[in-house]
Amino acid sequence: MRLCVFAVTFLVSSSTLFSQDLPKGAIQIRADDIVWTDAPPSLPPGAKISVLEGNPMLEGIFTMRVKFPPYYRLETHTHPKDERVTVLEGAVYVGFGSALDTANAQKFTEGSYYLNPMNEAHYVFTGEEGVVFQVTGLGPWGLNYIK
Repeated sequence: MRLCVFAVTFLVSSSTLFSQDLPKGAIQIRADDIVWTDAPPSLPPGAKISVLEGNPMLEGIFTMRVKFPPYYRLETHTHPKDERVTVLEGAVYVGFGSALDTANAQKFTEGSYYLNPMNEAHYVFTGEEGVVFQVTGLGPWGLNYIK
């Protein structure tokens, strides 16, 4: 009987030991919990986004995931603040200049990181595999297309 009481007490107390109360402000998102939505109209159709932290349209830090399908093109544009990008899946091509030039872009594959400085004209496109990347920056974030 004592062994049974001990076992039940141990199981109840160990479940408390292994459960986790997150501190205020903690964020934990598992890959299976990410919800993708269509990107806003500022991006060409086909892009998907998932905001993980903050709000890109407001002051403060934000982190979002972006998914571009194969053969996607984002014309030359700038951002009002630095844009930090980590490639998670696939590959993306990035070039600087006032016109999209596929011959002069750099390829960034899974695990790569790059920073697009604020107000620097650049363009982005994908090849046959598409890409998923993560953007971290300070809001408000936006795209200003070069015409």
